[in-house]
Amino acid sequence: MEFRVLGPLEMLDEGRNVAPTAPKPRQVIALLIMRRNAVVQTTELIDELWEGGPPVSALTTLQTYVYKLRKILMLHGGKELLHTRPGGYVLEIPNTSIDLHRVEHAASEGQASLENGNPTRALEILTEALAAWRAPALVDVDQGGLLSSYATRLEEFRSRTLELRIEADLRLGHHRELVSELKSLVLTHPLHEHLHASLMIALHRSGRRHEALEIFRLLRRNMIEDLGLEPGEELRQLHQALLADAPIGPPLEARQTVRLAPSSGAARHAAERHTAEHHPPERPATERNPGASPGNGARHTDTAPPRSPGQEPEPAPEPADRSAPTPGAAEGNGTPQLTVPAELPADVADFTGRTGLVERLGAHLTPAEPHGTASRVAVIAGMPGVGKTALAVHLAHQLRHRFQDGQLHVHLNGSSAAPRDIREVLHEFLHSLGVPDSLIPEGLEERSKLLRSTTASRRLLLVLDDASSSADVRPLLPGGAQCAVILTSRQRLPGLAGAQHVDLDALACPQGLDLLASLIGRQRLEKEPEAADRLVALGDGLPLALRCIGGRLAAMPGLPLTRVADQLARSRDFLAELRLGDLDVKAGFDTAYGRLTRDEQAVFRLLTMLPAEAFTADAAARLLGWELPRVELVLNSFVNCYLIRIVRYDHHDAHFAYPPLTWKYARSRLDATLAPHPRGGIGEQRGGLPERHGHLRSALVEGHAQQGSGYVSVF
Repeated sequence: MEFRVLGPLEMLDEGRNVAPTAPKPRQVIALLIMRRNAVVQTTELIDELWEGGPPVSALTTLQTYVYKLRKILMLHGGKELLHTRPGGYVLEIPNTSIDLHRVEHAASEGQASLENGNPTRALEILTEALAAWRAPALVDVDQGGLLSSYATRLEEFRSRTLELRIEADLRLGHHRELVSELKSLVLTHPLHEHLHASLMIALHRSGRRHEALEIFRLLRRNMIEDLGLEPGEELRQLHQALLADAPIGPPLEARQTVRLAPSSGAARHAAERHTAEHHPPERPATERNPGASPGNGARHTDTAPPRSPGQEPEPAPEPADRSAPTPGAAEGNGTPQLTVPAELPADVADFTGRTGLVERLGAHLTPAEPHGTASRVAVIAGMPGVGKTALAVHLAHQLRHRFQDGQLHVHLNGSSAAPRDIREVLHEFLHSLGVPDSLIPEGLEERSKLLRSTTASRRLLLVLDDASSSADVRPLLPGGAQCAVILTSRQRLPGLAGAQHVDLDALACPQGLDLLASLIGRQRLEKEPEAADRLVALGDGLPLALRCIGGRLAAMPGLPLTRVADQLARSRDFLAELRLGDLDVKAGFDTAYGRLTRDEQAVFRLLTMLPAEAFTADAAARLLGWELPRVELVLNSFVNCYLIRIVRYDHHDAHFAYPPLTWKYARSRLDATLAPHPRGGIGEQRGGLPERHGHLRSALVEGHAQQGSGYVSVF
């Protein structure tokens, strides 16, 4: 007969499963198989079957179960295998008849091959060994204390065997093939350090170092939240090596013995008695979370697995060094030690253009010969959808190797109706740097001071995305000359001394074509070059608009570019066409428009009545009926928010114009304002101008004013 415990319990006679189906007899035979060739005490069997307290008839009932099992074994085995011994029973079967013994032998052989420098052979043997698991061990057997202990050990054995197989794969260069499997494993085992280390190595060797750093960040967060612990020293060293782009060696050592227990029944029995006396068994992972195992999607438990017989207790971890301290650990002077955050979002894989800007800003943020005592700051500002965040993140990834003490990132939501609380952002930064919550003060100024103190001697890179004002940014600036800050904003941020300011413009036609080519393929563009140029022009070179256009084209490979360009040109709601998934050009303009006052919104709409090529402040004042200084104030505000731009100067007079897509948006707002309302009159958005300019409001309400007045002739 053949016995199987690595999955459902099976007793096979010429391929037919003859194991009993009743729950308690299955418990009895499972325990006898696990303790084969050794006496299982009657008291142990009773405790296993009736944990809550045995009935009066427990002994008689157990004898009945044993009698039925003996009949099954005699009928299908041809000889007596189950024997009665003083005080208990013993199942005498050869080790070779049980799947666990064969897998133990294969795992040991695979480990030896790996240690002897033959990963190909190790991979073959270990893969075959893991294939013997059909499900979590003893998955269909009710488990008391002893069987729970066995099931837990078997799953731990399986986990260690899987780690060896993954190491063999890594040694053979199967990095890309491993990534998806390892990502699945770390999702179900969010606290398993070795699996995370293997995934980090596989990602790094696949050219995805930024993802590897993100894996470490998630593991560290989970460990701190769930256990209050930092990752181990070896994993922190791996993280440091990734930050420094240093060569990465083998994964963490997992090649401890994969033997489950001594081979002989007597030695195994003695070991189990030792375990039962000193380490009371816990409910197995399969009972706490059905299907728990590294290979089938179980969550790793926070408790340590039972130790194998004779295994020495693990030594206490050594104190962490300064490069990767435990949160809250303090040096002799009481200052919290720092951790090394790596919080940058993933870089844009098809980032296009901006080469000169990346070089110029990189030189500013990381000068060859640092001077001064202030942190270096770069401000990237521009209209919605122009690619500010993409440039900032790409630049940060290009420079991160220069900032060995970490990189912090936050989206400040400055352009939205719900900007981030700067106090909360400071708390997040300090927490990421390892300052315990108990040492973080409540006040904004105190938190800002602590951030400057914490970063004074560090090489740290901060990316502050979507800032609303210089006043909000200043408390977040670090305190060291070796730190650098990259800011993005939809408006200019004056008042940041020493900052390098960049007014980010749309892509020129060649760079816009490059971006489209990265999305739909260069060959498709070259087939219709004129249509490709038209698409870039229709999108005004705005990266977000081109990604929407390119995404739609990529989804329809056979669609001619000329047809798409014609459809966009004829569209009555052009901006609504520039939407794809969560990419939405119009939404960015909606946010900017929503931050204007009612007067500013009215002016923003009305200025589209002036020539689109250019207009002056004088022309705007005549249209609005306002005094020139007041008009200039509003126009300058629009310029600072990148809603309009100065296109030229003529005799010291500035000429203004909308960017093409901004003009389309503003004009659509004007059309909506003038559209007939269902209840009569003009649309709901009318007005927004002071009452003293009622003549203009009346003209808008009527929609068709008398010819001859300056503002109506333009309309």
